[in-house]
Amino acid sequence: MFTGIVEELGEITAVETLDDACRFRLRGPAVTEGARHGDSIAVNGVCLTVVDHEGDEFTADVMAETLNRSSLGALAVGSRVNLERPTAVGARLGGHIVQGHVDGTGEILERKPSEHWEIVRISLPADLARYVVEKGSITVDGISLTVVDAGPDFFTVSLIPTTLALTTLGIKQPGDPVNLEVDIIAKYVERLLGAPGGTR
Repeated sequence: MFTGIVEELGEITAVETLDDACRFRLRGPAVTEGARHGDSIAVNGVCLTVVDHEGDEFTADVMAETLNRSSLGALAVGSRVNLERPTAVGARLGGHIVQGHVDGTGEILERKPSEHWEIVRISLPADLARYVVEKGSITVDGISLTVVDAGPDFFTVSLIPTTLALTTLGIKQPGDPVNLEVDIIAKYVERLLGAPGGTR
């Protein structure tokens, strides 16, 4: 489990395309400290497993299902990525409960800068709109954010200088894809309320 508090801005250093998968090598000095084979690291909000680790780099395999459901397939050597290690039991939950299981992708539609923050409008797939509410939580590229406005096919978030400086949302532009994970609690509530006995 993650919290959506990005630890560092990493970088893709190598990409190996396989028949039905992809292998990434990523640089991230903070998240690789003490990393071991089999550990989980969130990459732009996608929970990946460490296959190999050497120095400040690690390797992770990405299956076709993940490539199809996320924006990881658009990454190339030099791409910057948000990195986060799983939260430790008993640690502060700084963001919200994030599984690292991407529900879909959106697209940066518009950026409106102001003196101290920036409003970003992001497209929202129709099947995810019911889980996104004003002042609720959403994960964008692995970043725990609060929804400012929620429409039928979009939502907006307000980004503080720290988020702009330390995550990919500081450099992404209109047209760029982002990974979205909606609040897991909303999905559980929907299932429990929509089906007597908890089944459909």
